[in-house]
Amino acid sequence: MAVSAATYFLWGDMKKNAAWGKEAKTMTFANLAYIAIAENYGKTISYEAGVLADRDPEELHQMRVSMRHLRTALVGFAPVLSLPAIATEKTVGRVAKVLGKLRDIDVLEATLKTEYRPQLPKAERQKLDRLLKRLAKDRKKAFKAVKKTLKGKTYLHLKKGFTSWLEKPHYSSLACLPMELILPDLLLPQFSQLLLHSGWWVGVGAGGEIPSVQDSAPDTICNILVQQEKKLHSLRKSAKRTRYQMELFEQFYGGEYETYLKQIKTVQSILGDLQDSFVLKEFLNRFFAKSFQTKLPHLAQHLQEIRQQKWQAWQDLQQKFSCLETRQSFRAIAQSPHFVREE
Repeated sequence: MAVSAATYFLWGDMKKNAAWGKEAKTMTFANLAYIAIAENYGKTISYEAGVLADRDPEELHQMRVSMRHLRTALVGFAPVLSLPAIATEKTVGRVAKVLGKLRDIDVLEATLKTEYRPQLPKAERQKLDRLLKRLAKDRKKAFKAVKKTLKGKTYLHLKKGFTSWLEKPHYSSLACLPMELILPDLLLPQFSQLLLHSGWWVGVGAGGEIPSVQDSAPDTICNILVQQEKKLHSLRKSAKRTRYQMELFEQFYGGEYETYLKQIKTVQSILGDLQDSFVLKEFLNRFFAKSFQTKLPHLAQHLQEIRQQKWQAWQDLQQKFSCLETRQSFRAIAQSPHFVREE
């Protein structure tokens, strides 16, 4: 069911080709959609054997990331695609969610072992080791779910659907539209969703001011994060979708676009770190019956310090993206793709 080697490497070859500019000039909506789906589907299945063998957590991570990119391609190119009924963003998302649960455990386990455990006194390390044993049991269950999913009918039908489409693709009436004509229209809706997200204004005062972390007590920051956790998590997901969509079209833009792409990645990363701290806190509370602060005081203090550091980093980006000039510049970039024209 794998796509051919020629299809799989088509995207990389085109980007490396010295004549990429000429290719981009005549690139159609259908051309780019096919390349994006072929690349990300190809990457997804290339990690499948490694995930099933459970030989390296990185392979699970890369398969999950490839599926996220595939979902983005399916959403971003939806107006031009005519896919089999099984090959949908929702179906891909359901499979990715199962992989995600296992990946979350791997990240949590690695974080506890490498970042927190070495800094704890012996008594706390012993308590943490008991928790890590419990986490290992949870991982076995999560891996069984992954194995069942990747060997199940839904996933097999999903692969069959993508393989058949890649061999004989079908498109809507928009297939022949040149990318030069429609590219900004593909990006601007996602840009608007990101910029209008209420998460940007978490912790902002009535007058629109963003209080500095130095002016905020640790308890104040903690309360804001607890009360607004869902908004910040939602903003993180919006930033992730924006990042992946921007990466689809990166070859059509220049340095300023890349700068904003890096900043969106940083937004996603920092908000992800904040979210991870809450996931860890909830896990610790479940294991220690909501008393982990007293049983692991050094770990609790370290978590609070990291949360404050990430909150300060978040405030810098929050300040930037609440600025009129930044928002105008960000919108304008989408409307200025670079296409090579013949003399």
